[in-house]
Amino acid sequence: MTEQTTTAPEATAGGDDEKRTVVRTQDVKKLYTMGSLEVHALRGVYLEIYSGEYMSIMGPSGSGKSTLFNMVGGLDKPSEGKVYIDEVDVAQLDAYELAWLRCRKIGYIFQSFNLIPVMTALENVTLPMVFAGLTSDESRDKGIDLLKKVGLGERHSHKPYELSGGQQQRVAVARALANDPAVILADEPTANLDLSTGTEIIELLRSMNRDFGVTVISATHDHKMLSVSDRVVWIMDGQVDRIALRDELEIETVSVGDEQH
Repeated sequence: MTEQTTTAPEATAGGDDEKRTVVRTQDVKKLYTMGSLEVHALRGVYLEIYSGEYMSIMGPSGSGKSTLFNMVGGLDKPSEGKVYIDEVDVAQLDAYELAWLRCRKIGYIFQSFNLIPVMTALENVTLPMVFAGLTSDESRDKGIDLLKKVGLGERHSHKPYELSGGQQQRVAVARALANDPAVILADEPTANLDLSTGTEIIELLRSMNRDFGVTVISATHDHKMLSVSDRVVWIMDGQVDRIALRDELEIETVSVGDEQH
Protein backbone atom coordinates (compact mmCIF):
# COMPACT_ATOMS: atom_id res chain seq x y z
CA MET A 1 0.00 0.00 0.00
CA THR A 2 1.36 3.41 -0.94
CA GLU A 3 0.21 6.57 0.78
CA GLN A 4 0.51 9.66 -1.39
CA THR A 5 -0.01 12.89 0.46
CA THR A 6 2.97 15.21 0.16
CA THR A 7 5.19 14.14 -2.71
CA ALA A 8 4.42 13.00 -6.21
CA PRO A 9 5.04 9.29 -6.86
CA GLU A 10 7.31 7.98 -9.55
CA ALA A 11 5.59 6.98 -12.78
CA THR A 12 4.66 3.31 -12.74
CA ALA A 13 4.13 2.44 -16.37
CA GLY A 14 7.12 1.52 -18.47
CA GLY A 15 8.12 4.21 -20.96
CA ASP A 16 5.92 6.89 -19.35
CA ASP A 17 8.69 9.45 -19.74
CA GLU A 18 8.11 9.23 -23.50
CA LYS A 19 4.36 9.81 -23.22
CA ARG A 20 2.47 13.09 -23.18
CA THR A 21 0.58 13.80 -19.98
CA VAL A 22 -3.01 14.78 -20.74
CA VAL A 23 -4.36 14.89 -17.16
CA ARG A 24 -2.32 15.72 -14.09
CA THR A 25 -3.40 16.19 -10.49
CA GLN A 26 -1.02 17.74 -7.97
CA ASP A 27 -1.73 17.34 -4.25
CA VAL A 28 -5.48 17.61 -4.84
CA LYS A 29 -7.60 17.95 -1.72
CA LYS A 30 -11.33 18.42 -1.40
CA LEU A 31 -13.07 19.42 1.80
CA TYR A 32 -16.83 19.51 2.16
CA THR A 33 -18.32 21.32 5.14
CA MET A 34 -21.78 20.38 6.38
CA GLY A 35 -22.56 22.48 9.42
CA SER A 36 -19.90 21.61 11.98
CA LEU A 37 -18.96 18.43 10.13
CA GLU A 38 -15.94 18.41 7.81
CA VAL A 39 -15.60 15.66 5.21
CA HIS A 40 -12.19 15.20 3.59
CA ALA A 41 -13.20 13.62 0.29
CA LEU A 42 -9.68 13.85 -1.19
CA ARG A 43 -6.51 13.99 0.90
CA GLY A 44 -3.71 14.88 -1.48
CA VAL A 45 -3.95 13.02 -4.78
CA TYR A 46 -1.08 12.91 -7.25
CA LEU A 47 -1.87 11.28 -10.58
CA GLU A 48 -0.69 11.46 -14.18
CA ILE A 49 -2.74 10.09 -17.05
CA TYR A 50 -1.20 9.80 -20.49
CA SER A 51 -2.46 10.54 -23.98
CA GLY A 52 -4.05 7.44 -25.54
CA GLU A 53 -4.18 5.57 -22.23
CA TYR A 54 -7.12 3.52 -20.99
CA MET A 55 -7.30 3.95 -17.22
CA SER A 56 -9.82 2.53 -14.77
CA ILE A 57 -10.42 4.11 -11.39
CA MET A 58 -11.76 1.79 -8.71
CA GLY A 59 -12.71 2.17 -5.09
CA PRO A 60 -15.56 1.50 -2.66
CA SER A 61 -18.40 3.93 -2.06
CA GLY A 62 -17.16 6.94 -0.12
CA SER A 63 -13.54 6.42 -1.17
CA GLY A 64 -13.32 9.70 -3.09
CA LYS A 65 -13.43 8.05 -6.51
CA SER A 66 -16.41 10.07 -7.74
CA THR A 67 -14.99 13.28 -6.32
CA LEU A 68 -11.71 12.74 -8.17
CA PHE A 69 -13.65 11.88 -11.32
CA ASN A 70 -15.54 15.19 -11.08
CA MET A 71 -12.26 17.09 -10.61
CA VAL A 72 -10.72 15.52 -13.70
CA GLY A 73 -13.88 16.30 -15.67
CA GLY A 74 -13.92 19.95 -14.72
CA LEU A 75 -17.25 19.46 -12.93
CA ASP A 76 -15.83 20.53 -9.56
CA LYS A 77 -12.77 22.39 -8.31
CA PRO A 78 -10.33 21.29 -5.59
CA SER A 79 -10.15 22.97 -2.19
CA GLU A 80 -6.37 22.75 -2.52
CA GLY A 81 -3.97 21.55 -5.18
CA LYS A 82 -4.06 21.65 -8.96
CA VAL A 83 -5.84 19.79 -11.75
CA TYR A 84 -4.36 20.19 -15.22
CA ILE A 85 -6.07 19.08 -18.43
CA ASP A 86 -3.74 19.40 -21.41
CA GLU A 87 -1.61 21.56 -19.08
CA VAL A 88 -4.50 23.97 -18.46
CA ASP A 89 -5.07 24.69 -14.75
CA VAL A 90 -8.80 24.04 -14.42
CA ALA A 91 -9.14 26.06 -11.20
CA GLN A 92 -8.02 29.22 -12.99
CA LEU A 93 -10.76 29.09 -15.62
CA ASP A 94 -13.88 31.24 -15.47
CA ALA A 95 -17.32 29.78 -16.23
CA TYR A 96 -17.09 30.49 -19.97
CA GLU A 97 -13.60 29.02 -20.28
CA LEU A 98 -14.60 25.97 -18.27
CA ALA A 99 -17.63 25.39 -20.49
CA TRP A 100 -15.36 25.62 -23.55
CA LEU A 101 -12.94 23.11 -22.03
CA ARG A 102 -15.71 20.64 -21.24
CA CYS A 103 -17.17 21.03 -24.73
CA ARG A 104 -13.94 20.71 -26.70
CA LYS A 105 -11.54 18.66 -24.57
CA ILE A 106 -13.73 16.20 -22.67
CA GLY A 107 -16.39 13.69 -23.71
CA TYR A 108 -18.72 12.32 -21.05
CA ILE A 109 -20.42 8.92 -20.82
CA PHE A 110 -22.85 8.36 -17.95
CA GLN A 111 -24.28 5.16 -16.52
CA SER A 112 -27.83 6.44 -17.12
CA PHE A 113 -27.03 7.43 -20.75
CA ASN A 114 -28.39 11.00 -20.31
CA LEU A 115 -29.78 11.22 -23.82
CA ILE A 116 -32.35 13.91 -24.59
CA PRO A 117 -35.59 11.90 -25.04
CA VAL A 118 -37.26 14.16 -27.62
CA MET A 119 -34.21 14.07 -29.91
CA THR A 120 -33.18 11.35 -32.34
CA ALA A 121 -29.91 9.48 -31.95
CA LEU A 122 -28.36 11.71 -34.61
CA GLU A 123 -29.61 14.90 -32.95
CA ASN A 124 -28.20 13.77 -29.61
CA VAL A 125 -24.81 13.11 -31.19
CA THR A 126 -24.69 16.37 -33.14
CA LEU A 127 -25.81 18.68 -30.33
CA PRO A 128 -22.26 19.16 -28.94
CA MET A 129 -21.07 19.91 -32.48
CA VAL A 130 -23.66 22.68 -32.81
CA PHE A 131 -22.44 24.20 -29.55
CA ALA A 132 -18.89 24.02 -30.92
CA GLY A 133 -19.87 25.97 -34.04
CA LEU A 134 -20.09 23.32 -36.77
CA THR A 135 -22.61 23.89 -39.55
CA SER A 136 -25.73 21.76 -39.84
CA ASP A 137 -24.32 19.81 -42.81
CA GLU A 138 -20.95 19.26 -41.12
CA SER A 139 -22.65 18.08 -37.94
CA ARG A 140 -24.97 15.70 -39.77
CA ASP A 141 -22.19 14.12 -41.83
CA LYS A 142 -19.93 13.68 -38.83
CA GLY A 143 -22.78 12.44 -36.63
CA ILE A 144 -23.83 9.76 -39.11
CA ASP A 145 -20.21 8.67 -39.48
CA LEU A 146 -19.84 8.34 -35.69
CA LEU A 147 -23.09 6.38 -35.39
CA LYS A 148 -21.83 4.02 -38.10
CA LYS A 149 -18.61 3.54 -36.15
CA VAL A 150 -20.55 2.48 -33.04
CA GLY A 151 -22.79 0.15 -35.07
CA LEU A 152 -25.94 2.30 -35.21
CA GLY A 153 -25.78 3.77 -38.70
CA GLU A 154 -29.24 2.44 -39.55
CA ARG A 155 -30.83 3.81 -36.38
CA HIS A 156 -29.85 7.46 -36.58
CA SER A 157 -33.51 8.58 -36.76
CA HIS A 158 -34.61 6.55 -33.71
CA LYS A 159 -35.37 8.27 -30.42
CA PRO A 160 -34.00 6.88 -27.14
CA TYR A 161 -37.23 5.09 -26.19
CA GLU A 162 -36.96 3.13 -29.44
CA LEU A 163 -33.48 1.87 -28.56
CA SER A 164 -32.28 -0.78 -26.10
CA GLY A 165 -30.08 0.16 -23.16
CA GLY A 166 -26.98 -1.01 -24.99
CA GLN A 167 -27.93 0.95 -28.09
CA GLN A 168 -28.52 4.08 -26.02
CA GLN A 169 -25.07 3.70 -24.50
CA ARG A 170 -23.61 3.37 -28.00
CA VAL A 171 -25.25 6.67 -28.89
CA ALA A 172 -23.68 8.13 -25.75
CA VAL A 173 -20.25 6.88 -26.87
CA ALA A 174 -20.73 8.52 -30.28
CA ARG A 175 -21.83 11.76 -28.60
CA ALA A 176 -18.75 11.70 -26.36
CA LEU A 177 -16.58 11.59 -29.50
CA ALA A 178 -18.48 14.42 -31.21
CA ASN A 179 -15.87 17.16 -30.78
CA ASP A 180 -12.72 15.01 -30.98
CA PRO A 181 -11.97 15.23 -27.25
CA ALA A 182 -8.60 14.60 -25.66
CA VAL A 183 -10.29 12.63 -22.87
CA ILE A 184 -13.41 10.52 -22.51
CA LEU A 185 -14.74 10.18 -18.97
CA ALA A 186 -16.92 7.09 -18.56
CA ASP A 187 -18.78 6.99 -15.24
CA GLU A 188 -19.84 3.39 -14.53
CA PRO A 189 -20.68 2.90 -18.23
CA THR A 190 -21.81 -0.73 -17.79
CA ALA A 191 -23.70 -0.35 -14.50
CA ASN A 192 -27.20 -0.37 -16.03
CA LEU A 193 -26.49 -3.03 -18.64
CA ASP A 194 -26.69 -6.81 -18.60
CA LEU A 195 -23.50 -8.89 -18.73
CA SER A 196 -23.43 -9.42 -22.48
CA THR A 197 -24.30 -5.82 -23.36
CA GLY A 198 -21.83 -4.50 -20.80
CA THR A 199 -19.10 -6.57 -22.43
CA GLU A 200 -20.00 -5.10 -25.83
CA ILE A 201 -19.72 -1.55 -24.45
CA ILE A 202 -16.32 -2.33 -22.92
CA GLU A 203 -15.14 -3.68 -26.27
CA LEU A 204 -16.49 -0.56 -27.99
CA LEU A 205 -14.72 1.80 -25.58
CA ARG A 206 -11.44 -0.04 -26.07
CA SER A 207 -11.91 0.06 -29.83
CA MET A 208 -12.57 3.83 -29.75
CA ASN A 209 -9.53 4.26 -27.51
CA ARG A 210 -7.33 2.50 -30.07
CA ASP A 211 -8.91 3.83 -33.27
CA PHE A 212 -9.23 7.47 -32.21
CA GLY A 213 -6.25 7.61 -29.85
CA VAL A 214 -8.47 9.22 -27.23
CA THR A 215 -7.66 8.81 -23.54
CA VAL A 216 -10.37 6.87 -21.70
CA ILE A 217 -10.79 7.25 -17.94
CA SER A 218 -13.44 4.99 -16.47
CA ALA A 219 -14.80 4.96 -12.94
CA THR A 220 -16.03 1.42 -12.49
CA HIS A 221 -16.83 -1.52 -10.24
CA ASP A 222 -16.87 -3.86 -13.24
CA HIS A 223 -13.89 -6.23 -13.09
CA LYS A 224 -14.31 -6.97 -16.80
CA MET A 225 -13.07 -3.43 -17.39
CA LEU A 226 -9.72 -4.30 -15.84
CA SER A 227 -8.76 -6.65 -18.66
CA VAL A 228 -8.80 -3.80 -21.21
CA SER A 229 -7.23 -1.13 -18.98
CA ASP A 230 -3.61 -0.07 -19.43
CA ARG A 231 -3.49 0.92 -15.76
CA VAL A 232 -5.83 0.66 -12.80
CA VAL A 233 -5.91 3.15 -9.93
CA TRP A 234 -7.41 2.22 -6.56
CA ILE A 235 -8.73 5.08 -4.42
CA MET A 236 -9.10 4.52 -0.67
CA ASP A 237 -9.94 7.12 1.99
CA GLY A 238 -9.40 9.99 -0.40
CA GLN A 239 -5.93 8.90 -1.52
CA VAL A 240 -4.33 6.84 -4.26
CA ASP A 241 -3.91 3.46 -2.60
CA ARG A 242 -2.05 1.83 -5.48
CA ILE A 243 -1.58 1.90 -9.25
CA ALA A 244 -1.08 -1.25 -11.29
CA LEU A 245 -0.38 -2.09 -14.90
CA ARG A 246 -2.76 -4.58 -16.47
CA ASP A 247 -0.08 -7.29 -16.44
CA GLU A 248 0.46 -6.74 -12.73
CA LEU A 249 -3.15 -7.27 -11.73
CA GLU A 250 -3.74 -10.16 -9.39
CA ILE A 251 -7.51 -10.03 -9.70
CA GLU A 252 -8.93 -12.85 -11.78
CA THR A 253 -11.05 -11.35 -14.53
CA VAL A 254 -12.81 -12.78 -17.51
CA SER A 255 -11.14 -11.31 -20.57
CA VAL A 256 -13.40 -9.27 -22.80
CA GLY A 257 -14.52 -11.44 -25.69
CA ASP A 258 -14.11 -14.72 -23.78
CA GLU A 259 -17.09 -16.98 -23.56
CA GLN A 260 -19.35 -16.18 -20.59
CA HIS A 261 -20.79 -19.03 -18.55
